[in-house]
Amino acid sequence: MESDYSQHPGSSGYDELDRRLVHALQVDGRAPFSAIAGVLGVSDRTVARRYTRLRSTGAVRVLGGVDPTALGAVLWLLRVRCAPSASVAVAEALARRPDTSWVSLTSGGTEITCTVRTENEADSEALLLARLPRTPRVEGVSAHSVLHAFYGGPDSLIAKLGPLDAEAVAALRPPPLPHRLGPVRLDDGDRRLLAALATDGRTGFEQLAAVTGWSPTTVRRRMTELREHGVLYLDVDCDRRLLGIGARTLLWLSVAPPHLEEVGETLAGHPEVAFAAATTGPTNLYATVVCTDQRALYRYLTTRVAALPAVTHVETAPVIRTVKQAANRV
Repeated sequence: MESDYSQHPGSSGYDELDRRLVHALQVDGRAPFSAIAGVLGVSDRTVARRYTRLRSTGAVRVLGGVDPTALGAVLWLLRVRCAPSASVAVAEALARRPDTSWVSLTSGGTEITCTVRTENEADSEALLLARLPRTPRVEGVSAHSVLHAFYGGPDSLIAKLGPLDAEAVAALRPPPLPHRLGPVRLDDGDRRLLAALATDGRTGFEQLAAVTGWSPTTVRRRMTELREHGVLYLDVDCDRRLLGIGARTLLWLSVAPPHLEEVGETLAGHPEVAFAAATTGPTNLYATVVCTDQRALYRYLTTRVAALPAVTHVETAPVIRTVKQAANRV
């Protein structure tokens, strides 16, 4: 008989079956419980019970993520320097905006970093001239446009840290979808669909049909189209203790331009890297890394990063507080 983590908890209150379930959901967030149960070697009922418990406590959520760049949006990484006494208020003001995500306090609380979405290139000028908090306590702003993401979005850190072996992952992975080119325009039904999936990525087709006013067949077809265009992807938000994920540290790197793509792809393969992208600005490569503690971060910087000779400068900024995480509004 399968055990419950409530009966045999680890130090974090989670056990190996919980971790295997989370990894399975990352491979296919809408996989039937029967398919997951077959791979994990437990009963359908056990998988359903575990998932319900994890979701009800907020430990795990399957979400429908939206890649705004597939809709023509431009992503910016902002570094806002301000007086320590003002940092929390400015960060909270940024977090309230619908176009921001990953608003964090770094560098001992004297800097705020966040991701801002502008709907198109023309809106980018307004980003700096009119839409940032206007206060004398903001001492400086630097903006880095995201040119190319090497890892992140539909690529999850869970894929690197999860306990499932390659055979189990292959058994769960759905067939690859063709990639559709061309612009995508969303109507009100699409927005209602994406909003429902952003709350619960496992919402059934019948429920989604009721939300959108479409038939279940139309819902299924439109979800497939949005995924083929790269607009919609499934993501898993989980308690970082489930997989032993440590605190985030932001890296701003300078790389010799001929080696930028090579270094970016290398970083993307590091198990510590949750996000990596080429950017404009004073530095040209950004990465978010997670390490279990300061010693692990030191080892990462002095081994993996130090082994990249094209990296000429590295600035580290430990995240001391996350005010807002990802946003999926469209």
